[in-house]
Amino acid sequence: MTKFSDLALSPKILKAVEEAGYETPTPIQQGAIPAALDGRDVLGIAQTGTGKTAGFTLPMIHMLARGRARARMPRSLVLCPTRELAAQVAENFDTYSKNVKLTKALLIGGVSFKEQDQLIDRGVDVLIATPGRLLDHFERGKLLLTGIEIMVVDEADRMLDMGFIPDIERIFSLTPFTRQTLFFSATMAPEIERITNTFLSNPVRIEVARQATASETIAQEVVMFRASRRDRSAAEKRNILRQLIEREGAACSNAIVFCNRKSDVDIVAKSLKKHGFDAAPIHGDLEQSQRTRTLDQFRDGGLRFLVASDVAARGLDIPAVSHVFNFDVPSHSEDYVHRIGRTGRAGRDGKAIMICSGPDEKLLDQIEKLIGKAIPRAVLEGSTPAATAEAAPQEKPRRTRRKADAPEVTADAEAPVEKPRRSRRKKTEEAPVEAAAPVEASAPPQAPAQPSPQAPANTDSPKERERGGRDRDRGGRRNDGGQQNKVVGMGDHMPSFIAMSFDERRTG
Repeated sequence: MTKFSDLALSPKILKAVEEAGYETPTPIQQGAIPAALDGRDVLGIAQTGTGKTAGFTLPMIHMLARGRARARMPRSLVLCPTRELAAQVAENFDTYSKNVKLTKALLIGGVSFKEQDQLIDRGVDVLIATPGRLLDHFERGKLLLTGIEIMVVDEADRMLDMGFIPDIERIFSLTPFTRQTLFFSATMAPEIERITNTFLSNPVRIEVARQATASETIAQEVVMFRASRRDRSAAEKRNILRQLIEREGAACSNAIVFCNRKSDVDIVAKSLKKHGFDAAPIHGDLEQSQRTRTLDQFRDGGLRFLVASDVAARGLDIPAVSHVFNFDVPSHSEDYVHRIGRTGRAGRDGKAIMICSGPDEKLLDQIEKLIGKAIPRAVLEGSTPAATAEAAPQEKPRRTRRKADAPEVTADAEAPVEKPRRSRRKKTEEAPVEAAAPVEASAPPQAPAQPSPQAPANTDSPKERERGGRDRDRGGRRNDGGQQNKVVGMGDHMPSFIAMSFDERRTG
């Protein structure tokens, strides 16, 4: 069996490793450390919790022990996707380099620029940073990357998910071409492979586990959930989470509860505290001091439940996490592997439980395809899914009755208005037809000027005559083509003043 003493590390480093309680390297460490000590580029692919951090920290310390840092020109660079992971790498560096005189600086957001500038000005051997804060220092003219000898990209697939790939490519372009690159990731997306082909020179590929596989020491299960009503979904889902925690009992010594949205993290943490569970939230919108304080409290055992977004899913090494609860099915199937990797670390047993609602079943199928096996289904006695079968049929008749009642009320309200309107319209249109009918029957075909066409007009009442034959003529034209009832000139109703001569009108 290989031991750390077989990896050609310096005695000072071996002493620090021994004091930390480690004797046997993990498979990723056995493959990465010798290749890195030989100066080769390394592409390490391993599931989370397999010791990738020590796989690049130990050879870095060994190679940097010879040499001296210069102001504003760090000798090595470690890029991490989150503040928590960067802080964890810094802690590991302190643990393994305590017998070696090396300096470091941690560049993360949420911390004053002034303190970080002071460290950089004195010169550091190891610079541990998130991409955004590193570029902020560079653009302010406080940092030069031309002296980088070793560059490490940790959790590269998480960099891809968080949109850091353009920043990573820019940082690569700012470092010397002669640098040594160590590239670590749990999965290998096509975009990650493109970057490794571009910026790594003939790397040693070390893949100690199939991509995106979960540790065999983690027991997995999923609880299928369907809400009785849409507006009750969130409350019923939180109730199921509490039932799962109570079901696990004393075996659940501590746990991380993962949510997809930051707002849900706060709501779930508040709900657990309301029901007597010791819980606290952690996500990207919180102050860095609060995030650090919460993590330290959880790591030290002062906090039982850590409700987190995916900011805590990658790379955090908290060895004694007994359970992981996925309150939401992760949107990216790779995140499921990283989430449940927070438990069952370093050979310990762990348990991962996920709550899946109806709309998330497609995401569940993608996760099962990724990990290559079906996740066992669990049934909660007296849970909301059982009650849903009874509640669902009651909901439909209520909606049906409301829909059925609405048209009846509308019809009753509109009927008195519509019927008279149609009847009045019908009478108005038919009246000219009745008046025009006698004209068609009695009028000679070729004698439009004879008195007979005027006979029907004399049968009208005085009021109808006052309204005039205009409507009747218009109706007649529509009904019979307007030929027989057509008025030529002014007919017999020509006013008398028009027949008067000009002299008569002037004297009169």
